[in-house]
Amino acid sequence: MLIAVLVSLMWLDAVVDRVRVPESWRGAMAGRETPPPGTVLFVVAVTLALLAARELASMLKANGIEGSRRVMSVSAILGLCASCLIPSEFGGVTGSMIAHSVAVAVFMGALLFYSRRSTFEGVLAASAGALLAYVYLGVMLGFVLAIRREHAVWVLLWVLVTTKACDIGAFFTGTAIGRHKLIPWLSKGKTWEGLAGGVALSMIVGAAGAALIRAHLPVADPWIAGAFAGALFGMVGQVGDLIESLLKRDSDLKDASSALPGFGGVLDVLDSPLLVAPVAFWWLRWFAGGE
Repeated sequence: MLIAVLVSLMWLDAVVDRVRVPESWRGAMAGRETPPPGTVLFVVAVTLALLAARELASMLKANGIEGSRRVMSVSAILGLCASCLIPSEFGGVTGSMIAHSVAVAVFMGALLFYSRRSTFEGVLAASAGALLAYVYLGVMLGFVLAIRREHAVWVLLWVLVTTKACDIGAFFTGTAIGRHKLIPWLSKGKTWEGLAGGVALSMIVGAAGAALIRAHLPVADPWIAGAFAGALFGMVGQVGDLIESLLKRDSDLKDASSALPGFGGVLDVLDSPLLVAPVAFWWLRWFAGGE
């Protein structure tokens, strides 16, 4: 079901990317004749960031830390915008300083908000939570949109499907033959056998997918490059899954929420792509260039 929704959103984004905007609108769009790449996905990312911010706020509260949903949501959206909407014309130094300035504003704003009752108890931990939302839900999710800005939508779909293939392969392999626990103190269900099966499936999906979209992925050998990327994305994605498990265990939660029946919360779905997105962005920059 989620795969069908994902493919539909990617297709819609590709369609919108080709729609010609009225001449009267082009001044506000820096003279562009079509909407910026990723317009539909940006709306989706904002929605996901807001939902995930609520889950992260609940985790903070479960740990006795004041986690305002408003602060967490604003922090996540600012991180998302700072990581993918700064115009490239600003240059590297200026662009990075803008992003850093937004992070400073998030931290200072959180300090002011949480000390508004003239108390200092828990202010530092709650403000650190705002920065967590800025980076974890904003900056890292922003890398997904950054990939879309530089590449065809099908390249992004390839990255996401290859990443989630490891989750699927790990689940079925671990269920069938899993015997040796990966990190028993953190995740009782994950096994070394499951990890191997998941990475193997990611390599297969990565190689086949790279061959299918070779027109958008200018690498010397898509089969070899795709298999290598599949192994990399799969393993990094599992680390992302473990990071989210760490946050949940610390909050004594089984799932981030029950927002998605059968899957848990939004964070339970985003955990692996969030960490893979920055790695995939640089892998594509180094090996496949930009479109």
